[in-house]
Amino acid sequence: MVILDHIKEAVTGVKPLSAPVFLKETSDSAVQLEKLKALSKIASPDVKANIERDIKLLEYGIKGENQLSFELKNSHMPMVVIHDLFFEHEGLTAQIDYLIITQKQILILECKNLFGNITVDNQGNFFRTLNYGKHWKKEGIYSPITQNQRHMSLLKKKRLADKKNLITRVGFERYFDDFHKSIVVIANPKTVLDVKYAKKDVKNKIIRCDQLIDYIKNLENNSKEVKSSDKEMMKLAEYFLSWNRDNPVDYTEKYKIEIEKVIETEPKKSRGPVEETSLYQKLKDFRYEKSKEEGIKAYYIFTNAQLENIIEVKPKNLNELRNISGFGDKKCEKYGREILEMVNRR
Repeated sequence: MVILDHIKEAVTGVKPLSAPVFLKETSDSAVQLEKLKALSKIASPDVKANIERDIKLLEYGIKGENQLSFELKNSHMPMVVIHDLFFEHEGLTAQIDYLIITQKQILILECKNLFGNITVDNQGNFFRTLNYGKHWKKEGIYSPITQNQRHMSLLKKKRLADKKNLITRVGFERYFDDFHKSIVVIANPKTVLDVKYAKKDVKNKIIRCDQLIDYIKNLENNSKEVKSSDKEMMKLAEYFLSWNRDNPVDYTEKYKIEIEKVIETEPKKSRGPVEETSLYQKLKDFRYEKSKEEGIKAYYIFTNAQLENIIEVKPKNLNELRNISGFGDKKCEKYGREILEMVNRR
């Protein structure tokens, strides 16, 4: 079997898939979390409380996504995974938590780390019941199935727009639902899920995280589609990944007025002679130019406090830059090389 795999790799140029391959493993949530933690350190007490609330919600969501990733990585199934795909089409946007390409299916996964007891009625409405000590509170929540269906509809429109041949377009549209599946995954193991009154179509689209792999295997076994080759799976995954864009939506936007005031009123004495250095001005100019290019606030690139930390630490490489609060992998990848050039050129 190993020899056959080597021959296959030599002929196709693609390493045989015997386990999941993540073409994109990072998520926008991690970047947002990094920004919020940095802003929390300089925010006023009132604003800080709101930021800390959003930090907890993001951490909760990331925990659920990590659990889902764990299940996928330990599935021992040939598949290609894209985590957190954000794309636009005709003025509309979609953010898909997980897009999975198996040998027979394309799966669009919405990960929900919901807390409380979740009930779905026979109309497809979602309700959450929470325990507040002495009493329970029931509230309606937006249907994650509807949310994910919107994502899949936009994916369909974008793929159709990329198909120029009329016959290909007609065939794709006709058989789209046969090989594209929308799935809502409940990641919190403590969540009580009650779908006994839900319609079959709804039940088939919502599952618990620990059931995901068996669910995917059943889809594969029951599908009448022809198996895709490893090369075809990788090519399709790379096509989807080419859509990905940075999500312009930022959780910190709601705090911009307060945070700007905090930054503008940072005490001058804390900066000392740092402001007078040429490196300070170079970094400040770099921050300004990048913020204009990307259409974002300058402090999204790095704050004044982070600027001063760069000058104080004088990082020699990306690992040292990552040790500065607020500089995670994505920010280092995006700005790190230019920052290091300025620091080491001084």
